[in-house]
Amino acid sequence: MVRNEEIRRHGSAALRILAVAAVYYGSAQLGLLQQLVRGQVTPLWPPTGVAVAGLLILGLRIWPGIALGAFLVNVSIGPSLPAVLSITAGNTLAPVCAYLLLRRAGFHNQLDRLRDVLALIFLGALGAMLISSTVGSGVLVLAGALQPSDFWPTWSVWWTGDAMGVLVVVPFLLVIRTARWPRAPLGHWAEAVALLLGTLSATYLATGTSSSSLLFLIFPFLIWAALRFQLAGAAPCALAVSTLAILAAARRTGPFAHQDLFVNMVTLQAFNGVAALTALLLSAVIIERNRTHEEIRRVFAQLSEMVAQMEPRPGTYQWPPPDDDEGRDRDR
Repeated sequence: MVRNEEIRRHGSAALRILAVAAVYYGSAQLGLLQQLVRGQVTPLWPPTGVAVAGLLILGLRIWPGIALGAFLVNVSIGPSLPAVLSITAGNTLAPVCAYLLLRRAGFHNQLDRLRDVLALIFLGALGAMLISSTVGSGVLVLAGALQPSDFWPTWSVWWTGDAMGVLVVVPFLLVIRTARWPRAPLGHWAEAVALLLGTLSATYLATGTSSSSLLFLIFPFLIWAALRFQLAGAAPCALAVSTLAILAAARRTGPFAHQDLFVNMVTLQAFNGVAALTALLLSAVIIERNRTHEEIRRVFAQLSEMVAQMEPRPGTYQWPPPDDDEGRDRDR
């Protein structure tokens, strides 16, 4: 029985690792459809978000699945086997460091506190992803796949792509993991459908015209999603907005039509970053506000119950007895 239990446990762990590798590889193929540099550097790298979310949900033991998925992705596009192994190591080490930093900071997977969102931004996205971008760009230069002058442009695209993968994909996957079919009134469902259609329409309009100022039309819908649906609405809307903006940048249409790669990347990543930050930060603030209101309501109910228990009941003896001014007047 003990042997069967060990076999079952190891088999379950192996299935998790293989599942993580498969999802990593599949999301990488989607990300490579919008590559901008050397066929392998994209402005949004979803596998990084898949890796960090997998570590947060399943734990550190699934890191071999990340390494296997990264190796399978890079082996067909890397310049040489040593370079592929080095890039794979960087792509594995960055999510692992992000996971360790987030756990060290007391990160909650529910993203229900402002400190969780700030930790995800600065530790999980901007900080840890420096590893993969530096290792990957440096290896490509050392392998002769890139000119030394192309190091910093490639590094910037790589870093922002991995960081956006964490900021956009991780909240979405954490929300999907805990999602339940809500029993909401019909008006709530109608509002959700209107929010989705409005967000997609505004994004298509903003990315379909040459004026970059129309990109600001999207932010009222992100604010609407955070205020009314918190993270469950903000995370999917931020993912949809970023995906459509990246598609427009890859096709060089709309506000990205007549600019060079550097200008397009600055515009795209600034927009995606501000959109993700707006949605995540505002939803976390709303969640904390609602939790504070619930706590105040609970404390008020407890105080009311305590006051009700302290009030004297009819027919009970009180000490000291109440003043009987009327009786003293009769005695006089």
